[in-house]
Amino acid sequence: MMRHTSLEITFRHPASLKGLERAVAPGTYRVDIEEERIEGLSFLAYRRLATFLRLPLPGHGAGSSQVHLVDPKELEQALARDAAAEAATG
Repeated sequence: MMRHTSLEITFRHPASLKGLERAVAPGTYRVDIEEERIEGLSFLAYRRLATFLRLPLPGHGAGSSQVHLVDPKELEQALARDAAAEAATG
């Protein structure tokens, strides 16, 4: 059994992530998470299979985007760095 979750994240400063050619510009982005249910447990649990970050395609119209597979831990670290930078400047 699969579970799909979408959420929005916001970067207030440029952020770099492995595998991306350029820094992610400040803005709000959609993150899609795919998980599968772990069978055979006495409680409900899921295993994360993939985390995708949806970024706009440069030079294309509004609504055009490209999906990038990202490491969820790296994404969390980038968000923490962004929050720390915001706290230092704000």
